[in-house]
Amino acid sequence: MTASTASASTASGASTLVVHVNQPFRSVTHVASGGLYGLDTATIPADSLVEPLHPNTFVQMAPGGKQLPNGEPAPGGDSLVVAPEAARAGAKVVVRMPDWYPNFPYKWVSWSNWLSAVDTQVKAVLAAGDANISAFELWNEPDWTWNTAAAGAFDTGWARTFNEVRADDSSAVIQGPSTSTFNASWMTTFLTDAKASGTLPNIISWHELNGSASIASDVASLKSIESGLGISARPIAIEEYATTSQVGVPGALVGYIAQFERAGVNNAELAFWNHYGTLGDTLTDTGGSPNAAYWLYRWYGQMTGNMVTVVPPGTAGSGLDGAASVNSAGNQVNVIFGGGSGSTAVTVSGLGSAFGSTAHVVLEQTVSAGRTTAVAGPQVISSGNFTISNGSVTVPVSSMNSANGYHLLVTPGSGAAFAGTYVIKNVHSGMALATSGGGTGQGTLAVQATANGSGTQAWTLVPEGSGFYEIKNSASGLALGIQNMGITAGGDALIWGDDGSSDHLWQIVPAGSGQYKIENYNSGLLLGVFNESTSSGAQVLQWEDNGSPDHLWTLTAG
Repeated sequence: MTASTASASTASGASTLVVHVNQPFRSVTHVASGGLYGLDTATIPADSLVEPLHPNTFVQMAPGGKQLPNGEPAPGGDSLVVAPEAARAGAKVVVRMPDWYPNFPYKWVSWSNWLSAVDTQVKAVLAAGDANISAFELWNEPDWTWNTAAAGAFDTGWARTFNEVRADDSSAVIQGPSTSTFNASWMTTFLTDAKASGTLPNIISWHELNGSASIASDVASLKSIESGLGISARPIAIEEYATTSQVGVPGALVGYIAQFERAGVNNAELAFWNHYGTLGDTLTDTGGSPNAAYWLYRWYGQMTGNMVTVVPPGTAGSGLDGAASVNSAGNQVNVIFGGGSGSTAVTVSGLGSAFGSTAHVVLEQTVSAGRTTAVAGPQVISSGNFTISNGSVTVPVSSMNSANGYHLLVTPGSGAAFAGTYVIKNVHSGMALATSGGGTGQGTLAVQATANGSGTQAWTLVPEGSGFYEIKNSASGLALGIQNMGITAGGDALIWGDDGSSDHLWQIVPAGSGQYKIENYNSGLLLGVFNESTSSGAQVLQWEDNGSPDHLWTLTAG
């Protein structure tokens, strides 16, 4: 990585993504984060994987449902089972009611059987009292799965099912029609009939499974239909998105996120093409490890404040695109982007007074390796200061790969508070951050040890901008990081070669009285000591910020 004043991009306007920081258009809600059957149980995937994504909504199995999709050996993802985990992540859950049945396409039994299933599900949700069960999806892809010959016309069946749900719960939020694609003629007929029967859905939903190019026109078409029928605009849910070849590929997914944000969609869920509990195929398998796409959604989950206008260089859905946010203080801009190839650039304009004359930019990428291949974390491509000209900076991105995902973090340029060499001591034990056995080899574990003034207990903090530092062992020159770039609590700290990996970036967070927390950029976890030990040789690791005393450190220049 680099940390120098950067020059302007040589990319042409035809390959430049433009971010207008001074044009906010909606609050950050992580609209596109979530999935169909993204959760399997109350603990799978692990909370430590789910929560950093700040998912918006999951569409899940009917309570007590028997659906066996994609050849799964047993039903999973029951709405009421996964609801507690979704709640811990701040996400809502939509109940997919027809997945009560085991087969897909669904095999119709009878109206008495179906209405009995509806009653059972609604009453189960009421009894559970889960506040984050946000809606009932009455049927799934009725444009081809509804058995008209056996059950009658769908619109009549919709009204009958709608009224059954409302008879059980008069305040139930109802979502539909959940078609497999957007069809203006089909939607017009459905909404006309639903208005006439008094059964208009609270949330209008469909799926986008054929690419992202038509999202804007589909949303515009719905709004035109609503207006023409005198129906008030309703929230839009895209319950399934992305093709089988796109899931797990960050560069292919950025365009969906960008368009859902731009079009004002309320929530959108990654499709379920493979197995339960993969967070929309951002994990390698059920409860598995992150693949490259996970890190794109993790960057997306870090956004706060307001979404701001992003203008792609070409037609949306066909190349370079992205989404961006600015925090409430106006001094941090997050941009996720992808889909471009070769020499490109991102222009960030409208930077306000909070930035002064210089912006610091960290550029990262998550390299696509396929859906089933684990990726330990993103790579820092570069970091450096950019002179702001007329409120704007242009960041070059050379050799861009259309399958990869990219991230810009833009903050005010400033001097470093901790540049220099320090002895870092744990407040709880009084011992110094050191290497195991005084080792200097790559992969040597970090421990705490009785202070002895040796070079392996001296650490040089190298500013990397945006308040982040590399912490390099003075004796070896190797950087402090986390084993295998881990993001879960308990990951061991060690020293490693400066390969630009994001687990080598740390933030020094004041905790008062001259004490500090040392936070890993890649995981968001704090440097601490195993079991809060006070013994020499105890392993140093990363852990959640739970207030334990071993998370406090002092830095003494030396």
